[in-house]
Amino acid sequence: MKTLPNCPKCNSEYTYEDGNLMVCPECSYEWNPEIEAAENAEKVYKDANGNILVDGDTVSVIKDLKVKGSSLVVKKGTKVRNIRLVDADHDIKCKIDGIGSMELKTEFVKKI
Repeated sequence: MKTLPNCPKCNSEYTYEDGNLMVCPECSYEWNPEIEAAENAEKVYKDANGNILVDGDTVSVIKDLKVKGSSLVVKKGTKVRNIRLVDADHDIKCKIDGIGSMELKTEFVKKI
């Protein structure tokens, strides 16, 4: 007999399967264990070349990027030091010399 996982909400051991879903009879919570596992997995940030990025890395911009709401442009080849990774639309928070605080997408940078 296979062992079923405990309920992620109330930690009840009396869960049962209902098709693709798991159900907890105590708190009435229903979940898909495959989706639940994928959501709990840590996000991996990769640059344009597929290299894994971590906080504190130095990256280089791979194309000219217009700064929204300004006439400034971040030129191709600009080095960005000490990046911070965040879970948002723009994955990188950083400071660029001459421009200031910015947010960048990982698809527009490469790791140095």
